[in-house]
Amino acid sequence: MTENTDAVKRRVLADTGVWAVVGLSENTSRAAYGVAEYLRRHGKRTIPVHPSAPVIAGEQGYATLGEIPFPVDVVDLFVRSDLVGEVIDEAVKIGAGAIWTQLDVRDEAAQARARDAGLDVVVDACPRIDGPRLLGWR
Repeated sequence: MTENTDAVKRRVLADTGVWAVVGLSENTSRAAYGVAEYLRRHGKRTIPVHPSAPVIAGEQGYATLGEIPFPVDVVDLFVRSDLVGEVIDEAVKIGAGAIWTQLDVRDEAAQARARDAGLDVVVDACPRIDGPRLLGWR
């Protein structure tokens, strides 16, 4: 698959339903919280993935992707770049369809592994920026 084209971003935003948001906690001042809220406003189910496994907006959180007992369409990464490889490998293992790494989050080797496994890859991007631009979301 290709990465970071507008067509890939549009497809991932429009044609997915379940987003596992890695790094989503109860801290409302963090970017992950605001982006998850934005995604929910546009019909996405956001699953918190955080060591504390919080319940956010009625969704049970999980400490790892592997603990989620249902399919995940997109794994959205709000983690440091040095943690990306492990999370992407886990996303491949659970059969996610896409990964989306937030601004300034990248690991080129892990991104290549995701592409090689057939996942759509969006890197160093934000749904709150691309949603309005590509789909007219507000």
